[in-house]
Amino acid sequence: MERPLDGLTVLSLEHAVAAPLCTRQLADLGARVIKIERPDSGDFARGYDRRVHGQSSYFVWLNRGKESLALDLKHPRAAATLAALLAQADVLVQNLAPGAAARMGLDFDSLQARHPRLIVCDISGYGDDPQRPGPYRDKKAYDLLIQSESGFLSVTGTPEAPAKAGASIADIAAGMHAYSAVLAALLQRGRTGQGSRIDVSMLECMTEWMGNPLYYSFEGAEPPPRAGAAHASIYPYGPFRAGDGRTVMLGLQNEREWVGFCREVLRQPELASDERFASNPLRSRHREALRGLIEAAFATLDADEVGRRLDTAQIANAQVRDMHAVWAHPQLQARQRWTTVNTPAGPVPALLPPASQSSFAPRMDAVPALGQHTAALLAELGLSAQDIAALQADGAIRLG
Repeated sequence: MERPLDGLTVLSLEHAVAAPLCTRQLADLGARVIKIERPDSGDFARGYDRRVHGQSSYFVWLNRGKESLALDLKHPRAAATLAALLAQADVLVQNLAPGAAARMGLDFDSLQARHPRLIVCDISGYGDDPQRPGPYRDKKAYDLLIQSESGFLSVTGTPEAPAKAGASIADIAAGMHAYSAVLAALLQRGRTGQGSRIDVSMLECMTEWMGNPLYYSFEGAEPPPRAGAAHASIYPYGPFRAGDGRTVMLGLQNEREWVGFCREVLRQPELASDERFASNPLRSRHREALRGLIEAAFATLDADEVGRRLDTAQIANAQVRDMHAVWAHPQLQARQRWTTVNTPAGPVPALLPPASQSSFAPRMDAVPALGQHTAALLAELGLSAQDIAALQADGAIRLG
């Protein structure tokens, strides 16, 4: 089956998480993604850890389906290769340091005249629009720092201490917004014939995701408190310990569920009319008293029985799974959501893209070795074996 982005070429000057997540999803949809890496070490995410058969967990996650071209962009002989690649590209994605792409003539303004159909997607920490640089433009912007600047840390954690998210959510937010913006730009180009520039700021992406706590704090109102794994403003909503020491996660959304929770789960129907708990704001205000009653009721039950009672009452609930349990999650298994992709160190399992499509199958090609496709790509551009050998000897490229 033909995929939506078959025939499109994406050139990527990328590292770490945000841009690679964007381009990996474009590759899943059929785009040819040519990833330019440093010849000496490649994308520095290759060295983050050695958890997957000696390979980086980050890199394996983010780079399937791409071709690795190990090219030193600062080498004098790199310009001709880069120009030839740009002539064939539909999209350029980059998350180099702010201003670095412009210094190499790879900004949208410099490229537009020669490549009017090219879409350029720039991903940075604080935005890289030369017309509106802002005072933070040149600050380094790692995931944790953006979690902090966007206010995420102020509402995440316990009352005693903030906590960062366990996944790189600022990078993921930027990668997801970049991905959707590239798709929108491709649709727009289909109508106008013209490329465009996309400016993605990690700070702005995370601030968008903070919309609820921002509006909750509107016009100087008290911000939502840090509540650990519990909900800051809905109660009971969060983790509760059962008698066997395991944790059950549950959440109530309305008064009908509250009545059912008291009757079917706690087996204390009289609590439903207790004036302390007559509405969600009151339950949230008296959450410590209510927590004590809930955990006292759960103390005589194991987690499985609590779950059965919650299911009977049609109360939302979940297990608190660790990573090993997620690998074996029965729902993912039943829906056949795992497949296999190849890596330089052998095959590994990979989750199929979450948005299933009836009209095509996603492309789930291999994770590339550093420089694996350098020779083939240069030959495709018309370089002879002698030319390629000379570039290698000169340190401009690396062959995989």
